[in-house]
Amino acid sequence: MSDEKVDPILKAAIRVLESEATAIQNLIGRVEDSFLRAVDLAESCRGKIVVTGLGKSGIICKKIAATLSSTGSPAFFLHAADALHGDCGLLGQDDIVLAVSKSGETSEILEILNVSKRLGLPVIALAGERNSSLARFADVYLDVSVEEEACPFGMAPTTSTAAALAMGDALAIALMERKGFDRDDFASLHPGGSIGKKLLRVEELMRKGDAIPRVSESTLMPDVIYEMSRKTLGMTTVVNDRGMLSGVISDGDLRRLLQKEADPLKLTADRVMNKNPKTIKESELAGVALSKMEELKITSLVVVDPERKVAGVVHIHDLWRTELF
Repeated sequence: MSDEKVDPILKAAIRVLESEATAIQNLIGRVEDSFLRAVDLAESCRGKIVVTGLGKSGIICKKIAATLSSTGSPAFFLHAADALHGDCGLLGQDDIVLAVSKSGETSEILEILNVSKRLGLPVIALAGERNSSLARFADVYLDVSVEEEACPFGMAPTTSTAAALAMGDALAIALMERKGFDRDDFASLHPGGSIGKKLLRVEELMRKGDAIPRVSESTLMPDVIYEMSRKTLGMTTVVNDRGMLSGVISDGDLRRLLQKEADPLKLTADRVMNKNPKTIKESELAGVALSKMEELKITSLVVVDPERKVAGVVHIHDLWRTELF
């Protein structure tokens, strides 16, 4: 389709996306020594990272603070105007300040800069003007300047806020990697919601204790069938006298037994069991368990500890109920 035939509204949308994409692309060349100093400073923080801004920049600050906190760097948003009316009392001696301002001359931000310097708190600045007061007096300056706003009047913060947000995300994720913040840490900070569900571990979903279908190797088949029916998982574990997993008997094993044995009820569990059952560790993610079941076309996995003792059983329905996928 020729450019002349594109709807003017679509043209406007495309212009905004192209403008913001270019602004973010231009930030790549600014990730240099100053960025490393910002990461060093944030990593050394023994208190909280106080992210402050005003107006649209303040809204961006809220998101940056949330991302920092969720990736292992405790942070909170301090509204620049509220800070000057008592909320500066939230600043602690071990904190650092991350100030965001397009102009770098916002009076409220400069007042917070003064308070921070008086308290001896380091300041990282995300500003759009290299020669601004905020940029010159901050301990570290990260350049988030843009050539123009996507707004046709050049006034509404659009491209500038996109650039500030992207640089804030880059700082948060770089800091996360520097700290060695891993999947386990992430899971511990996201116990609820879709992220938390995707990071659930097998040990949090498995059937434990009396809920585990369990028989000994010498258990006769009538009692095996009773245990399988009572625990409603369509299978049972078979353990030796030390509680270690010897095998598994499934509904499918029972059907095959009835087809080939004249008197199957006289047999013991060790004569019927699958001696090479599929197992999983307690520490594995629930998603790994589900993938394994789907690949093997089975509905249950036995959870074993390092000594191969039965710790639990995870069933495919347990995973589906969490709405993991």
